[in-house]
Amino acid sequence: MIPSRLRLGVNIDHVATIRNARGGDHPDPVRAAEIVAAVGGDGITAHLREDRRHIRDEDLARIQAATNLPLNLEMAATDEMVEIALRHMPHAACIVPERREERTTEGGLDAAGQHNRLAPIVARLTDAGIRVSLFIAPEPRQIEAAMRLGAQVVELHTGEYAHAEGEAQAAELRRLADMAALAAKNGIEPHAGHGLTFDNVQPIAAIPQLAELNIGHYLIGEAIFTGLDHAVRRMRELMDAAR
Repeated sequence: MIPSRLRLGVNIDHVATIRNARGGDHPDPVRAAEIVAAVGGDGITAHLREDRRHIRDEDLARIQAATNLPLNLEMAATDEMVEIALRHMPHAACIVPERREERTTEGGLDAAGQHNRLAPIVARLTDAGIRVSLFIAPEPRQIEAAMRLGAQVVELHTGEYAHAEGEAQAAELRRLADMAALAAKNGIEPHAGHGLTFDNVQPIAAIPQLAELNIGHYLIGEAIFTGLDHAVRRMRELMDAAR
C-alpha cells in the first residue's frame, strides 16, 4: 500500500552530544523533542549507544513522558540493549550496526550475514509488541534477510546517495527506489535515512513506497542558525512538496 503522507522522524541525539561536551543538563534533548512535537514532527528517534556518547539511559523515559510522539529507539543487537528496550517499550526498535570507533553509523546492518544472531532478538522484541526495524543497505539480499527475520520495517541507508554526485547519485537513487518497492511488495514498510539535507531530500521523499524519513544531524546543525522549529518545518515543507 502506498502511504498517503510521508512521516518525518527527528533524531535528537546530537542535542545530547552538545550537552555531553561540557556535562550538565543543557541543552536538554527533551526540550528538542517537545519542539519537534509542537511543529508537526511525526516521531522522535534516539540512539542509545554502548558508550552513551549522546543519549543517556535516563533520557529515554523523560523523552517518552514529554510528548505523545512515538519513540524509535536505535540500538545495537546486544543483550543489554534488548533488556533496555523491553524495559522502556518504545514504539519501535531500529537495530543498527555499531562500532565504538565510528563517529556515526557508517553503513547498513548485515542482516543476511547475522541472521542467527538477529533472529532471537527480533523475536523477543516483536513478541513484546515492539515494532522492529532493520537499518540496512539498499540491497536485495538484505531485504530478503529482513523478510526471513520477520522484521516489520526496514530503514534504507541513504548515506551512499547523500555523498554521491551526478550519475553515481542517480544510480543510488534508482537502487533506493527499487529496494523500497521490493520491501513494500513483500509486506515490509520501507523507511530511509542518513545524510539527508534540504538540498538532497526531495528525490528521496518522492519515492512513493517510503513511509518515513529519519533525519537528525542536519536538522540539529541547521537549528544552530535558524532554530529547530524552523528547520523541522522547512524539512516538512520540502518532503510534502516532493509528494
